[in-house]
Amino acid sequence: MTTSSTPSRTSSTQGPAQARSPKSRFRWRVIDIVTAAVLGVATGLIFIVWNSVGYAWFTVMDAFTPGVGGIAVGIWLLGGVLGGLIIRKPGAALFVEVLAASVSMLLGSQWSIETVYSGIAQGLGAELIFLLFFYKRFGLGVAMLAGAGAAVAAWTLELFLSANIEKGPEFLTIYLVSIVLSGAVLAGVVGWLLTRALAATGALNRFGAGRSSKRIG
Repeated sequence: MTTSSTPSRTSSTQGPAQARSPKSRFRWRVIDIVTAAVLGVATGLIFIVWNSVGYAWFTVMDAFTPGVGGIAVGIWLLGGVLGGLIIRKPGAALFVEVLAASVSMLLGSQWSIETVYSGIAQGLGAELIFLLFFYKRFGLGVAMLAGAGAAVAAWTLELFLSANIEKGPEFLTIYLVSIVLSGAVLAGVVGWLLTRALAATGALNRFGAGRSSKRIG
């Protein structure tokens, strides 16, 4: 009797433990891949619109004070934040941002292949923030930090890709502050609100983002 009951206890103990193991928690499911792809394409379509609207805003603001145009950049950082908040797996922020940038490029972005370079940098910037929190925290504060992280990565890339390094410390400081604020708000806050809105519809019920939203609600 003792012998037959022991395997039963062992099995019931190991099951939940395995379900909570980092390896299992970080493993991508088919639904994660499909959803990340849909997010990437949808965000890429948003980028296409913002390539005209946002760039016009950027140009006007930059004419007012060089560097302030960075305040319009945040929407281009949205993919990484959404990917991280919704999928909650390593690589999700990078995957969604790069796919969105690729869609934007293929549909006629005026920056051509540089759009993809930016997507890689911005996705890595957001990814690093989610990694710093071990993919365990996804609140508003983390979303804003992810947007800001993507912004810092974009700023760093543009030092060389757009030769901004030649524009002097005043421009670089103003641009850094502007782009970080834009990333925190237009990518971070907007990304967090969009995630909450999607969760409210039930579309994210199979994701941690949907379950955590129900607990909060």
